Amino acid sequence: MDKILEGLVSSDHSVPVKKAIVKKVVEAAEKEVTEEQCQALFTLTTRLILLGEDAFQKQIGFQVLEAYARYHRPEFEHFFNKDFVVSLLQQGYEQLDHKDPAIIDYIHCCLRLVISCPSVLEIFGVIQVEVLRMVCTRPEPAFCARLSTLLSDFVQCIPRDKSGVLFCQQLVRTISYFHCFASQERELREYVGQVTKVSTLLQNIWKADPATLLPSLQEVFAIISSTEPSFDPSIALACLVQHIPIQMITVLIKSLTTDQNVKDASMTKALCRMIDWLSWPLAQHVDTWVIALLKGLAAVQKFTILIDVTLLKIELVFSRLWYPIVRQGALAVLSHMLLSFQHSPEAFHLVIPHVVHLVQSLRTDGLPTSKAFLLQFTELIHCMMYQYSGFPDLYDPVLEAIKDLPKPAEEKIKLVLNQSAWTSQSNSFASGLLRQAGKSETGKTGLVNLGNTCYMNSIIQTLFMATDFRRHVLSLRLNGSNTLMKKLQLLFAFLAHTQRAAYAPRNFLEVSRPPWFNMGSQQDCSEYLRFLLDRLHEEEKTLQALESAKPKVTSQVDMSSNDPTGPTSADEHEESHFFPTENQPDNDSRTLIERMFGGKLITGIRCMQCNCISEKEEPFTDLSLAFCPSPTSQDGPQPQGPSEEPKILCQGSVNGGSEVPEPGSAKAPATNVQFVPVTNEPPLSVPDLVNYFLAPEILDEDNAYFCEKCSSLQRAERSMKVVSAPEYLILTLLRFAYDAKCHVRRKILENVTIPPIMRLPVHMPTVSIQCSSSASSPLQVDSPESSENLAKKLKPSQRDEEEEENARVDGVEEMQNEGKTPVQLVPYILSSVVMHSGVSSESGHYYSYGRNISGTDGAQHPANHFAVKEDSGNDQAEDNLCTCSALSLPPEQGITAPPNSSGPDQLGDWLLFNDSRVTFTSFQSVQNITNRFPKDTAYVLMYRRQELPGQNSNGELMANGMRVSAEPPLQKELLDAIIKDNKLYLQEQELSARTQALQAPSSSCSFRPNGSDDNNPPGSCGPSGGGGGGGGFNTISRLVF
Repeated sequence: MDKILEGLVSSDHSVPVKKAIVKKVVEAAEKEVTEEQCQALFTLTTRLILLGEDAFQKQIGFQVLEAYARYHRPEFEHFFNKDFVVSLLQQGYEQLDHKDPAIIDYIHCCLRLVISCPSVLEIFGVIQVEVLRMVCTRPEPAFCARLSTLLSDFVQCIPRDKSGVLFCQQLVRTISYFHCFASQERELREYVGQVTKVSTLLQNIWKADPATLLPSLQEVFAIISSTEPSFDPSIALACLVQHIPIQMITVLIKSLTTDQNVKDASMTKALCRMIDWLSWPLAQHVDTWVIALLKGLAAVQKFTILIDVTLLKIELVFSRLWYPIVRQGALAVLSHMLLSFQHSPEAFHLVIPHVVHLVQSLRTDGLPTSKAFLLQFTELIHCMMYQYSGFPDLYDPVLEAIKDLPKPAEEKIKLVLNQSAWTSQSNSFASGLLRQAGKSETGKTGLVNLGNTCYMNSIIQTLFMATDFRRHVLSLRLNGSNTLMKKLQLLFAFLAHTQRAAYAPRNFLEVSRPPWFNMGSQQDCSEYLRFLLDRLHEEEKTLQALESAKPKVTSQVDMSSNDPTGPTSADEHEESHFFPTENQPDNDSRTLIERMFGGKLITGIRCMQCNCISEKEEPFTDLSLAFCPSPTSQDGPQPQGPSEEPKILCQGSVNGGSEVPEPGSAKAPATNVQFVPVTNEPPLSVPDLVNYFLAPEILDEDNAYFCEKCSSLQRAERSMKVVSAPEYLILTLLRFAYDAKCHVRRKILENVTIPPIMRLPVHMPTVSIQCSSSASSPLQVDSPESSENLAKKLKPSQRDEEEEENARVDGVEEMQNEGKTPVQLVPYILSSVVMHSGVSSESGHYYSYGRNISGTDGAQHPANHFAVKEDSGNDQAEDNLCTCSALSLPPEQGITAPPNSSGPDQLGDWLLFNDSRVTFTSFQSVQNITNRFPKDTAYVLMYRRQELPGQNSNGELMANGMRVSAEPPLQKELLDAIIKDNKLYLQEQELSARTQALQAPSSSCSFRPNGSDDNNPPGSCGPSGGGGGGGGFNTISRLVF
């Protein structure tokens, strides 16, 4: 029979004839056949299968072999024995190499035929040994794929126990040697299919024997972390990632990132090669593992690796976005790499040149998923351009390409950037000692206490949270200058963009500290604020004077130059760019401090004998408010005579370094100098103190006024009125008063209600008249009898309020009685509050509350949103409709919040700045802090002026283009400084983490739990407070720091 079959195969008969004859040979298998004939047939069919010239011969061999093996099983069992299998796997068959896939196919076929024979167990044993030997020889993908199919069908052939672990490791290493050099799609698909079969085998082994998984993954890492130059592992290893349980990510990444035996070079190689895996078409979860490793490295401060890998691979990751099959995973990795690389725009700028082409391709490729992908991609680009603004030459083409696509909201961008930074990564992979103090969830930067410098930190944060002022400072062109404003600009830039959780303002402290402030000693924050604003103001005035002294031609050339590096001298450079890019009009020579904080007061004195009026206009940058009796105690007659003290006016210049008046000069009576007020009266409010500041007072007896017209001392009335409202209204509550009896400065601990919105009465400017008769004077005031009844002026009647509402036109309230001065009630919204925690001026701690409020946040509100209705005890209305008083918004009217928040009491709208610590808080906390902690009282308040609908409260500012509606782009000099410091910070963090990791085995540590705000005030020096310093948080004598 074997001769017939052999002759048939080699004959010239047609294929149908051959098939008919083969069918007869197969049918003859059921008949009696001798053992010699069977062996001859098995030998012939084996030769046909392994050495057949074409597929037909191989097919004939398989058909005849299966037929005769089925009916003559003992003879086939004798033929296909373990020795024959070993010979095939070790030596091949005749001229056929033992690594030929046909060998595996033949064995696979024969195993199915002898599966029920006892001898198969011996065959399984030898195959277990031989497959382990074969994978160590690094066979080709096709051979491994056939072997994987065989082992998947006959799991008994898979090595067990230690041999099984070794087999998995060697198979993993064999995969790393797979390479495909084909360029045809068919060949590529075949290659991917082969690799998939091998990875599926490993998955099955890992499921059946979990003990083999971890050693296999260790082998994967050993392969991809190899630094041998001649070895480049295949990206086919990516096929294994999808078979690793996602639940193991945390354990495995922690093991890798905290292993001190893993060198940086090896980790860098491993990460780079994992990123290369993004190119593997069918791999799943590669992006998940890459991002997890990136986060793990950030958690243990391996920033050098992250920087190197990002800059090396960012363009490769971006290039994967062109291929739809791997696009989504590549975008996830690209997003994480860009959003976390926040210390420098370098990585983003590497991919910017390719963005426009990709956007155009996504618009035209016609794929159903491209539109959604384009939206995700443009959102990422918007976030990065927001983070690194100031490069219009790079970004203009991109903005043009995506101009019709949705742009994410600013709050969403900030949230994404804050959560993605390396220093914001969750450190669950690191041990306790390695946990880093990253930025708080607020995304804001604290200020390091440099030794009793909380007074400076609270003021800097207050100025920084003055949104419009901050934006103007950052938009100044001060390149090359060494002014105080330049130092402030640099400090603001660091607070806005540093990666540090807290920045140490050492340089700014050195240049801004008043000469009489001793280093390391407690100081007054309001005194520091006044000195700082005065220095900035005088500095700019000096630069203006120098500029005006230059030749006119030179000045014109400098001012018209668009090149920020144009001026050759430092002075020219400073002055020509001291204002934002919009040039200031020639008729406005005010400094930035005057434009933002400057207001004007007119102090008028009227002789009550001849009605002659003397007025004096004075500028101010803050109002110092003395304490007055509670509002309900003002119904009686006004104090007159010697007991009436002169009021305090704080101007822009330094007034000797003290914010506290001398004895006898304070508006507040001495009875207000107390530790804890014992009264059932309603608490004072800020409007009460403003009313008291602006209320008329009688000059009499020892304090009588010398009237030039009468040429004698006369009883007179002195009044103050605001004639120019500042953009930012700074109010200082004079809490520190001198006790003449005890000869000490004591703190007034009385609680003061802080309204979120109030209106300041501003008188329309009039011509000052030295002396005039009462009949002709436009500044004629009430009679002495009327002026003495202060209670009626402070609390108008219901009729007054109704008439006041009816008389309001576009936010301006005009006096209806003849001779009255028109008054505008200017609305202000609370921006910041500086708190003092302590019982005296010589001890305590400063911290501040703040929120971002700009001048246009209230512009959408109608004027009557700022209206006030207060109960009045008066039975009849006053003739005059304007009461010169600051008014607060009552609770029943509600508060219309700025557009970027859902209300002033929303958590997240307000921030608490306590030196290095920045946390979210609420306006309710600001209002209730003194009730909870009596020693913590409001000291300095900052209100932001609000625009009314259709009205510009400061027309010249708008005409200048001075309204900056968004954060200005960072100038190159500032950006370079921030990038340099951010890199230094990452290096410091990495060095610190390595040092602590080395010390960890021999060190022990304990962590004090954070204190509760219910027990410790925010100003405390304890665990819940910021900064450090002498004294525990219950120590009364702690110093101001």
